[in-house]
Amino acid sequence: MPPASPPFRIRVSMSARPVDEPHRVSSQLELLFDLTFVVAVAAATAELAHHIADGHGLAGLIPFLQVFFAIWWAWMNFTWFASCYDTDDVAYRLLTMVQMAGVLVLAAGLPAAAGHDDYAIVTLGYFIMRLGLVAQWLRAAAEDGERRRTALRYATGVGLLQAGWVLRLVLDETGILPPALRLPFFACLVVLELAVPRWAERVDPTTWHPHHIAERYGLFTIILLGESVLAASRGVRASLEAGRGGGALVVVAGSGLVLLFALWWLYFLVEAGEGLSERRHRSFLWGYGHYGIFAALAALGAGLEVAVEQGGHRLEVSPTALGYAVAVPVAVFLVLIAAVHALLVAQAALRPPVVAAGVVAILLLPRAAPLIGVTAVVASVAAVCVLQVAVTIARGRRSARHVHALGADHRQQL
Repeated sequence: MPPASPPFRIRVSMSARPVDEPHRVSSQLELLFDLTFVVAVAAATAELAHHIADGHGLAGLIPFLQVFFAIWWAWMNFTWFASCYDTDDVAYRLLTMVQMAGVLVLAAGLPAAAGHDDYAIVTLGYFIMRLGLVAQWLRAAAEDGERRRTALRYATGVGLLQAGWVLRLVLDETGILPPALRLPFFACLVVLELAVPRWAERVDPTTWHPHHIAERYGLFTIILLGESVLAASRGVRASLEAGRGGGALVVVAGSGLVLLFALWWLYFLVEAGEGLSERRHRSFLWGYGHYGIFAALAALGAGLEVAVEQGGHRLEVSPTALGYAVAVPVAVFLVLIAAVHALLVAQAALRPPVVAAGVVAILLLPRAAPLIGVTAVVASVAAVCVLQVAVTIARGRRSARHVHALGADHRQQL
């Protein structure tokens, strides 16, 4: 008989978990937390897809990046907090569920934000999420005396910035904030949000677990790839409902799937847990760089949805613009994934010249869309990414053979 599970404890003192805790993996609560973000990401992707299909992709990009920042930042703040202070008792679970409720409220407000520039419901959802997080940090300050100052700094910074987001909404709703200052005000608050962890961690760094963090980021990457599959399937369904299938639909849908497979392969080339363990000082750059990676994957889902759908509908978007809706997110992903990998390893798995050549090719392909069609552009982008994977695998095999040969020579000398 397997050993009985330990009894659930109603209250556990919130102390920092060991940084080298063995067998640390994501909890069931964290997986449920991620599930609520699936709804928010799907809503953001769908709104961007609508803008692209209507020929207003650039106009929809700024609202998409704004709401995606709220999604990503709330997820990231909870993830790093949980890596250090996950007690899994009643209070911790309830406060985490408050944050989940906030995510769902934020997702409900995305259509109004993207379509009518109305951020009231989005701000309310963000406020609920941040309320739960501040309560978590205040609890950590009360119960973890060793890192009380760090926890109080987090609680203070998050609370003050949330007041700033509410102030922005009030000024906007009352007409005091001019439309020209909306984006600068937003950017200023974003910079301050990003500065809070750096400021708080200077006192006494939290004991986040490198392998746990790497797993959490990997899981969210898989969620975003799954969202892209879902978005492409919506495009397939729209084409079939319009009575237009055929070979072009099969090619573009199959190419999109191959493209996502290649991007998954490239993301998991490096064991991030080991790299974060050895280079903890680079964790901020690594973590913040994932905003662009995650946003690119979500935007790619929107581009693929419209690219697949265009086979069955007459859309307002031009072939060139639609080609760039797929190519630009892929290019951003390749550049950023190479950069975050380079932060963690001595020798990058993705060579900069190979990545640069691939990015240039991908960004040039949409120029030919009026001649070869969007389907051929998507297939060519997928082929470039597959080639990136193939070159990386071949280079890895050569490096392994070289290391093996050096080892054999050393043994002969001995």
